Amino acid sequence: MKKNKLAIAAAAAGAMVTFGAQAAETATAIFAGGCFWSIESDFDHAPGVLETTSGYIGGRIENPTYEQVITETTGHREAVKIVYDPSVTSYEKLLDTFFHLIDPIETRGQFCDFGESYTTAVYAGSDAELALAEAEKAQVATELGKPVATIIAIAPTFYPAEDYHQDFWKGQERLVNGLTREQHYARYRVGCGKNQQVEAIWGAEAFRGLDGHA
Repeated sequence: MKKNKLAIAAAAAGAMVTFGAQAAETATAIFAGGCFWSIESDFDHAPGVLETTSGYIGGRIENPTYEQVITETTGHREAVKIVYDPSVTSYEKLLDTFFHLIDPIETRGQFCDFGESYTTAVYAGSDAELALAEAEKAQVATELGKPVATIIAIAPTFYPAEDYHQDFWKGQERLVNGLTREQHYARYRVGCGKNQQVEAIWGAEAFRGLDGHA
C-alpha cells in the first residue's frame, strides 16, 4: 500500500508542477470533518499550512447561508479549504492528519454534531489526489478494522462561510453570551468531547501531524 501511495503522490506532485510557478508555491486541499470551527482550528496547527477558510460544499443550491445549511435540507457539508506550502508538507501528509483528527467510522456526523452537514468527506482537486485519498481511506479502514464512512469525491464549488465563522477559535469579539469567540469555542470543544473521542479511537496517533491542537 505504501509503495502505491508513494507512486500516486509522485504523480500528483508532477501534475501540480505543470500548472506553473504559482502552483509550485502553494496548493489547496478541502476537508469536511464535522464542525468547521474545529477542523479550521486543528489545521491552523499543521506545519506548512498557510491559510484556512471555513465554508460549505457539496450541496444543491448556490451561495448557501449558515441558516440554510443547518436545516439539513441543502446537502452541503461544513468544510475547510486549506492553502499549504508543498515544500513543507504534502497532500498525503494532510490526508493522514485529517483522518487522525476525526472519527472516520461515524456515519451520522461528528462527536456532538449530527446531520449530513457534519459528515466527513475529502474533496480532491484532481484524479491524482482522488487516488491518494482513496488509498488513505483504505489504509485507515485496515488500521481500524472497520469500514470508513468518509466520502471521497472530486471537489464541487466551495463557498466560503460568513465572516464571523472565520478563525472563530481565536476570535476576540464578544458574543451575546458575554464570552469572546475564543472562549465560546473552548467551551464548545470541551463540551463536544472531540479530543477525548479522537484519542479513544487513535490512541497515541491522535492528532498526528499537528503542532498541538485546541
